[in-house]
Amino acid sequence: MMWPILIGFVAVFIILGFLFWYACALPSTQVLGPALVRRPDLGRRVVLTFDDGPSESSTEKILDILRDNKVPAIFFVCGKDAERLPDIVRRAVSEGHTIANHTYSHPFLYFRRRATIADEIDRTQDVLERVTGERPKLFRPPYGGRWFGLYPVLREREMELVLWSDAGYDWKNDTDRIVRDTLKGLKPGSVILLHDSFQKNPADKINQDRTVRALPQIIDGVRKAGFTFVPIQEFLATE
Repeated sequence: MMWPILIGFVAVFIILGFLFWYACALPSTQVLGPALVRRPDLGRRVVLTFDDGPSESSTEKILDILRDNKVPAIFFVCGKDAERLPDIVRRAVSEGHTIANHTYSHPFLYFRRRATIADEIDRTQDVLERVTGERPKLFRPPYGGRWFGLYPVLREREMELVLWSDAGYDWKNDTDRIVRDTLKGLKPGSVILLHDSFQKNPADKINQDRTVRALPQIIDGVRKAGFTFVPIQEFLATE
């Protein structure tokens, strides 16, 4: 008699879990609110993004590669590290890249109170204003996780949510796989996700050399496929 009830509970749990993942974690969904994921209407233009930095070990190496290849990028930075490494953030700005908000301490936003979400965003806004002189207008949540309180916070601050459509999974893949996965996911209007740091590791253990090694190959592969890297502003412009 108990088995049908147990099976029913398990089925409901699975369904609810799927709905949670679909609404709050899948980058392509817009259930809870709007986000820039991809702009297929813009043809063979793509945007390159980096999360979790800055870091001593990798960000400046990435900036060197971007400079040498004349590629614009957007860096979603964590406030605690921008506060610690302001000169790297200033260098990125001076070389024409866009700086955006990735929270202060990189928490999962699931089940967080609206006030907690606001504090993570505002602390980073304050840091970046001190470092660069401007308060960013773009935000990406850690892990792509969204929660109900996030959208009112962003609306109040007139900020836009930016996610991604193409990832190299460079927090776990080796160099060859990072390149292969990134180029495999390439489509018109792609927003590419890579990392110049990895917030799950302590600062002295961060090493994104796989991403550094993969980046020139990704740039070359994207261009050979007939795509052009453009600043994020082109993806935000409305017709």
